[in-house]
Amino acid sequence: MYNQKRKRKDSNAMSEQNKIQLFENQPIRTAWNEEQEEWYFSVVDVIHVLTGSENPRRYWSDLKRKLKSEGATQLYENIVQLKMKSSDGKNYKTDAATTEQLLRIIQSIPSPRAEPVKRWLAEVGRERIEETIDPEQAIDRALETYLKKGYSEEWVEEAARRGLPNIKSMVEASETLTTEKSIKLFEKFGIFTKAELESREEVLYETYSKTINIEALTMVDMAKKQYIPAVMEYTRTLADTVLAVKSAGADATVQTTVLKSISEKLAEAQAAETALEDKLAEAAGIEDPKKLAFFYKDVVHTAMDDLRTPVDELEMMVDKKVWPVPTYGDLIFEV
Repeated sequence: MYNQKRKRKDSNAMSEQNKIQLFENQPIRTAWNEEQEEWYFSVVDVIHVLTGSENPRRYWSDLKRKLKSEGATQLYENIVQLKMKSSDGKNYKTDAATTEQLLRIIQSIPSPRAEPVKRWLAEVGRERIEETIDPEQAIDRALETYLKKGYSEEWVEEAARRGLPNIKSMVEASETLTTEKSIKLFEKFGIFTKAELESREEVLYETYSKTINIEALTMVDMAKKQYIPAVMEYTRTLADTVLAVKSAGADATVQTTVLKSISEKLAEAQAAETALEDKLAEAAGIEDPKKLAFFYKDVVHTAMDDLRTPVDELEMMVDKKVWPVPTYGDLIFEV
């Protein structure tokens, strides 16, 4: 019966994704079982981290006998054997345990690293949940791990070419909280119920919408009260200069060209500011939190970019003395 149980669990390993994870830069071989939605960890690797033993396999063998003598037969029987890559590059079967099983094993090992390893195990589980919610984090963490191992960013780019999802915004990531797979995962581990996940998703949408709304209103206020009035004043000065140069009988081509260019950008900024106000008014009429968040992401945020572009260009054209706020040059190069 025991051998049949282990054999059945070994067959499940065919669908598992082997992965080296790092605890304080020490490698621990792991495997994710998609069907069971659970991590399996190499027991000897964890023991090596905990004890620093030069022969962790022998340590584990002695510990298994001790656990059996103490009546922990069920714990031992539920541990599976999975094929994992060894230091010689070949795959060999080794004992692998789930997080719950490892926590019970760690209790039997006197080690100052016991608590840090427990926290690390919890962190690995949390990261897996986050990656299910936001797959983009899986790419970021893969890049971080690859760089620690000396690999280049091309490894992550290759993974992307193989079809890993790439969710590019927080708003799009929020809706993955309530997918069927996410709900099943959170409820399985008793973390959140479906209702709680739906509530968290709504809070994320509302927080995003309020944040963008405040930023957009600030842009409108600065454009109407600072940027546009300052540029209008500067164009009046330029116009006076053009008239003065012409009345003196000199060529005013340069002054006229500059005045026209600034006036064109000023008109763009004015139109963009009006359009942004219109989009904010439209957003005020949307009641559904999800629709509102996507409206702010796709429409309002775009309108904000449309306003920022001509204002940034005007900053490079208008006399620094009349520009109402510190320029990028001031912020970067001057103290």
